Amino acid sequence: MNLASLLETWGDANVLATGGALIGLVFGFAAQRTRFCARAAVLECCEGKAGERLSVWLLAFGTCLFTVQGLVVMGWLKPSVTRFMAQPGSISGAIVGGLCFGAGMILTRGCASRLLVLSANGNLRALLSGLIFAVTVQATIGGWLAPLKLSVTQLWPVDGGPSRDLLLLGGIGNTGGLIISAALLIFAWVFFMRHHAGRWALGLGAALTGTSIAMGWGLTQAIASASFEPVPVQSLSFSSPSAEWLMRVLSTANVGSWGFDSGVLPGTFLGSLIGALLGREFKFEGFKTENKLGHYLSGAILMGFGAVLASGCTVGAGMTGGAIFALTAWLTLISIWLGAGLAWRLSKSMDWVI
Repeated sequence: MNLASLLETWGDANVLATGGALIGLVFGFAAQRTRFCARAAVLECCEGKAGERLSVWLLAFGTCLFTVQGLVVMGWLKPSVTRFMAQPGSISGAIVGGLCFGAGMILTRGCASRLLVLSANGNLRALLSGLIFAVTVQATIGGWLAPLKLSVTQLWPVDGGPSRDLLLLGGIGNTGGLIISAALLIFAWVFFMRHHAGRWALGLGAALTGTSIAMGWGLTQAIASASFEPVPVQSLSFSSPSAEWLMRVLSTANVGSWGFDSGVLPGTFLGSLIGALLGREFKFEGFKTENKLGHYLSGAILMGFGAVLASGCTVGAGMTGGAIFALTAWLTLISIWLGAGLAWRLSKSMDWVI
């Protein structure tokens, strides 16, 4: 059965949701087994011990860029139709949102995707932080925080189209993007092997984590090309799906139809749960005496607000948008690392436990 027949039989929404769930399953399992974590990578750099966790993150990121750019060069993905390129964006939102998100992930001990992965492992701290994150995302999209979001994003808007495409702005085109991605991937593998010599399973897991981003792009582009209905071309993200599932739980009358985002969250959760069970790592964890509840809650709020400002999280903007060389996505990723570094320094100066 080809894709067109599949869409006709089951409908676009169901195929998209199922595909999102399967890709989320792959991401969740791989991220859990490799301990993929942007926060851990930042902390290694801040502490001058860049190595084990940074190498996993860098390999996943390099693989993500290379596989996505491969799709672009082969004509299987058109970045110009994605929200990162086609729609107007905000440079101020990317910078301020990234700084807020980076600071928040230090306080909550994980970014949005990491909180979901840890929640599936029985970590109740991550589960609570994830719920607060989802509430804040929804409040920023259309609630009390929406006016503040609007005022920040309007400080420095950017038009959609070529002005959001780093490859066009740099004059190097898609071939240049593939070359840059290949160079980064080679460096990432060399760096990884320096710190994990012989651990091929871990390396393949990190690569699979990054490849899942390309799977999402490829699937949604293929469905958009085969469908008679408008289908957003997108890949993994965890901010919008969090808000969507929050509203689904509270009231099914207030949410739209099923789609790719609808499947990503449960798929990732299940994949991480399977990984934890197979690795015998599932256990319930609550708040310990040295951990402060206020840090987790304030961090989750900062992350939720920042994710909406920046139109994504470390995965949704930094990897998914960064892989197609979207200007605002790279600004978000850089700002997340800067915000996390500043929060780490502040935490150290205040003698906080992080």
